[in-house]
Amino acid sequence: MALRPYWKGYLKLSLVTCPVEMTPATSESEKVRFHTINEKTGNRVMSQYVDSVTGKPVRDDKQGKGYARGENDYVVLTEDEIDAVALDTVKTIDISRFVPADSIPWIYLEKPHFLTPGDKVGDEAFSVIREAMKASDVVGVSKLVVGRRERAIVLEPRDNGIVLWTLRFGDEVRPENDYFEDIDDEADDDAMPLVRKLIKQKTKAWSPKMVSDPIQEALLALIDEKKKSLKPVKKTKAKKDEAAPSNVVNIMDVLRKSLEQDQKKKKAS
Repeated sequence: MALRPYWKGYLKLSLVTCPVEMTPATSESEKVRFHTINEKTGNRVMSQYVDSVTGKPVRDDKQGKGYARGENDYVVLTEDEIDAVALDTVKTIDISRFVPADSIPWIYLEKPHFLTPGDKVGDEAFSVIREAMKASDVVGVSKLVVGRRERAIVLEPRDNGIVLWTLRFGDEVRPENDYFEDIDDEADDDAMPLVRKLIKQKTKAWSPKMVSDPIQEALLALIDEKKKSLKPVKKTKAKKDEAAPSNVVNIMDVLRKSLEQDQKKKKAS
């Protein structure tokens, strides 16, 4: 089942514009996640924000954004002030340039998203941009605001859609030469045939099963075993002499009451 779009806006190339929707191409919802509980009562432990000085809880409507200027000294910004800084890239992906498809180093690619037309009217413009990039063997470079930060992005045509990659910032990428330059660039000629033969024996077609998580599978099996040993939770039964409340409206009863009221009105008149 297709997920709801994470972002909606417009894809623009010069004067060509079409509505688009963006959805994350990966998901972590299937991961085993644990809640913190009180071992004594079995109840879930809830977290809350407290004032670091007074120790008192702070309600949601009293929580703001502050930039640290010093110890317990903050420049406070309101939500309206933060929203006012919004750039055009909040709602529009304007393709500013194109680069050869294989020219972006893999390490800059951060997170993939599926980009699709926002409606049927935009299909034609979307398809033209996609097919033109395919024919030219290029990817589009643009910017987009994600989580109140403007990120550089790459648009890669794939099948009938476009994969949008967010890019890492330059200062986040470490030069590989710092780590690889001292490694020998030559291999033992006598060992090469044996290793290549071993690689050939172990070569198989790609399958998603190759990246399964055995720890998660073991945790799920353990959880299933513990479920079986737990006693079922007893459901409280309503007393026999008390009818269970129901929100279901019986249309026949309503019609009968309407007819009765109408007849009473006629007799009274």
